[in-house]
Amino acid sequence: MEGGTDRIQKKVILRAPLARVWQAVSDAREFGSWFGAEFDGPFAPGTHLTGRIVPTRADPEVAETQKPYEGAKFELSVESVVPERLISFRWHPFAVDPGVDYSAEPTTLIVFELREIPEGVLLTITESGFDRIPIARRAKAFTMNDQGWTAQMKLVEKHLANAA
Repeated sequence: MEGGTDRIQKKVILRAPLARVWQAVSDAREFGSWFGAEFDGPFAPGTHLTGRIVPTRADPEVAETQKPYEGAKFELSVESVVPERLISFRWHPFAVDPGVDYSAEPTTLIVFELREIPEGVLLTITESGFDRIPIARRAKAFTMNDQGWTAQMKLVEKHLANAA
């Protein structure tokens, strides 16, 4: 576990121009197509959005694993947007039980950071703040999101390769 129990960090080299990668992570519609969600508005600093799980369009196998959660809603707040460099969000990690009100819980911070390198663009996704999540669900939220971000790195890579 890189970063201990508080932080998940994943990196992938994307063989696409910086502007193209930026669009894939900063445009709510395009982000949703590979991530597996629909949002009720655009990503802009300070906005609070509702997302709804829909199967990804980037990979049919992963889409099948998302089907049990299809239609599940989640809240997302956009913290900051620095064009072609960084976009960050806050959410309640692994908040999938429709019978639970997660609104009083702390959120985690997800940062998508882009850096041009000779091979393309290095995308680093970091989710932090798990140590503040209630102990009863902390380990499960960390494990599920760790697995989720591993899958998401493959999805964004496939999405960009298929769009080329």
